[in-house]
Amino acid sequence: MLTAGGRTTAGAAKITDVARRAGVSPSTVSYALSGKRPISEATRRRVEQAARELGYRPHAGARALAGGGPGALALVLPLRAGIHVPVVMRCAASVVTTARRYGHDVLLLTQQEGADGLRRGVDAALVDALVVMDIELDDPRLPLLHTLDRPSVLLGFPAEAAGLTCVDLDFRAAAEACVDHLAGLGHRVVALVGSPPEVYVRRTAFAQRVVRGFTSAADRAGMSSRARPCEAAPAAARRVAGQLLRAQPALTGVVVHNEAVLEPLIDAFEELGLRVPGDLSVAAICPDDLAESARVPVTNVALPAAELGTRAVELLVGKLAGTPVPEATSLRPRLTVRASTAPRTP
Repeated sequence: MLTAGGRTTAGAAKITDVARRAGVSPSTVSYALSGKRPISEATRRRVEQAARELGYRPHAGARALAGGGPGALALVLPLRAGIHVPVVMRCAASVVTTARRYGHDVLLLTQQEGADGLRRGVDAALVDALVVMDIELDDPRLPLLHTLDRPSVLLGFPAEAAGLTCVDLDFRAAAEACVDHLAGLGHRVVALVGSPPEVYVRRTAFAQRVVRGFTSAADRAGMSSRARPCEAAPAAARRVAGQLLRAQPALTGVVVHNEAVLEPLIDAFEELGLRVPGDLSVAAICPDDLAESARVPVTNVALPAAELGTRAVELLVGKLAGTPVPEATSLRPRLTVRASTAPRTP
């Protein structure tokens, strides 16, 4: 909406605002500002004046179409409590390297103020498009993303994803694959050691889906199950291991979705008298290299951080080029069996 003084009252001015002020079509505004087609001098001046009055600046995609080459992409990554930085940075590095292949630079936006911070960052940066990470089920940034005049791709699936382009591992299926593997080995009492508590408080989408997949698969198999969050610290791993054994004395299978405590958790259970995998089988959702390098190599569903970053940029480049892309890209889980799981001992 425009005020009497000509400034927008909500958000940055759009090309349609300039067109309305100048009394021309949005395409005429684009041609006048880019110089791609001949426009009468009077019309060009009228458009330029309207743009100045409204504070309108063409976003980077428009500048690229005008011959300035590819602009920058924004990687929106709030550095909040509970995220596992090594995995997040692996995904971010993949976004950067893939974007450079397509000629785009990447600007990292780490604001934690939600939609307002995102709006300020986007307006100041003049970016082509956005990759948005750390998605919550009811993410407060979504209404803004629906209204921005530049494309975005979400690394994660909110509860309501219609009209958005999202890519992520199918975390529900990943948890189900771990539980199904343990059920096939004869385990009847299982537990999930999940993300830090603050991740669940924010209703982070991937963590919520892991819990749902774990619980539904255990119920389907007739297993006794329990899920607990765990802070990312060895002391927390020891505490949670003790709590689980007190609550489930017959526990023989554990699924871990918390990379920071994977090895400390195995150590904690062994200190409590449970050998892995002789007495306790452990499966995890984590990167392959972490699973392979553990003291007891861990059966895992791979967390494809690098592939997710690459897919997100490829989808974004397609959208910038006007190519139809799928709204939902869900990567199927891949489980690799290693030494940490074995048939349940009678």
